[in-house]
Amino acid sequence: MSDLKTIIVFLVIFSIIVIIHELGHFLMARKRGIQAREFAIGMGPKLFSTQDDQGTTYTLRMLPLGGYVRLAGLYEEEEIQPGMEVSLSLDEAGIVQAIDLRQHVSDDSLPIRVNDFDLVHQMTIEGLPVGQEEMQVYSVSPDCRIIQLDGTSLRVAPYEQRYEAASVTSKILTNVMGPVNNFLLSIVCFTLFAFLVGGIPSNENTVGDVVAGSPAEAAGLVAGDRIVSINDQSVNNWQELISQIQQLPGETVPISYERDGATQEEMITINKVVDEATEQSYGQIGIHVSRKTGFLDKLAYGFSETWQVATGVLAMIGGMFVRGFNLNNLGGPVAIAQMTGQVVQSGFSTMVWFLAMLSANIGAVNLFPIPALDGGKIVLNLIELVRGKPLSQSKEGIITLIGAVIMIILMIAVTWNDIMRAFF
Repeated sequence: MSDLKTIIVFLVIFSIIVIIHELGHFLMARKRGIQAREFAIGMGPKLFSTQDDQGTTYTLRMLPLGGYVRLAGLYEEEEIQPGMEVSLSLDEAGIVQAIDLRQHVSDDSLPIRVNDFDLVHQMTIEGLPVGQEEMQVYSVSPDCRIIQLDGTSLRVAPYEQRYEAASVTSKILTNVMGPVNNFLLSIVCFTLFAFLVGGIPSNENTVGDVVAGSPAEAAGLVAGDRIVSINDQSVNNWQELISQIQQLPGETVPISYERDGATQEEMITINKVVDEATEQSYGQIGIHVSRKTGFLDKLAYGFSETWQVATGVLAMIGGMFVRGFNLNNLGGPVAIAQMTGQVVQSGFSTMVWFLAMLSANIGAVNLFPIPALDGGKIVLNLIELVRGKPLSQSKEGIITLIGAVIMIILMIAVTWNDIMRAFF
């Protein structure tokens, strides 16, 4: 039952992150005049679809694995091919209002074998009607629907509504809004986490709680004491304090702290703790960090923690180019699934924190200038800005394909590394 719960939580968290990411692309594209032909929740076979008055088809698909948005002209494959047999629905003026790829013939449809078509500039389709011997050219309405093999209805996209016709600014904004939405989700969830747990960790060198029976209790420390030095080394914040303690396992040293404005000093014997994974020892005295519980502190936590996670990810990936590539610094689906299992056991607030952390991670990774990621698309947009024209579709396609291959190889390597670390 716990494994099933872990899988469900993993799929829910992953889907939320991906859908919010795609929603960023979708909303900005619509705002900048780029037609979003489909917004899908899930993958695989279609379960349900509906179309709004702006031509976007919303689909619910069988596999609960995130979702996607199809922007007109952005890495789209042609749905119609010469030689296909399709059915046309014509209005009274002979203008094509629907192209049915299912070869669905009805009394008011015209079956043809496609010879040529241009659904971007000329808005025409040429074909040989069944039972006739002469090719016919039909004008296609800008509101024409293409009905796919699974019954999904997508609107055609004339050139002015397509990604390639948009300004460079519109393209950049559309591409960047996916990661931006991930950061916004992270901010909201980290803020919610702060309210759920009643406060946020402070970096002040002040004792929050003292563990019963610990060296800190034996030395007389209580909540609210501000530790100013240990082993005659001054400490100015929580990180410096913990770092100093961890360097002194098993030693008895002086500790100075302030209480009610007065400085006191005691001797403290630091516990020696051994990390089973690394077999390294470190010091511990049994104190917890203090928490900030103010309303504004909780609000600020969402922004500060998102910034810290995102910049940390970018610094880690950037550092690989300086210090060398190490797969152990990366985690794939197996590692995330393992973390999800631990998070599920910790309760709802920890799941909210995990969602925020993953969303910030994915937002930061997507900004990296690798083809097939949003950062790579933005680089291509900037090249277009400098050149005054975009790269040819063939060159851009090759670059994107190379990026996709690299990402697939990297994902396989990371997943294999996760499996080896987890089970061997």
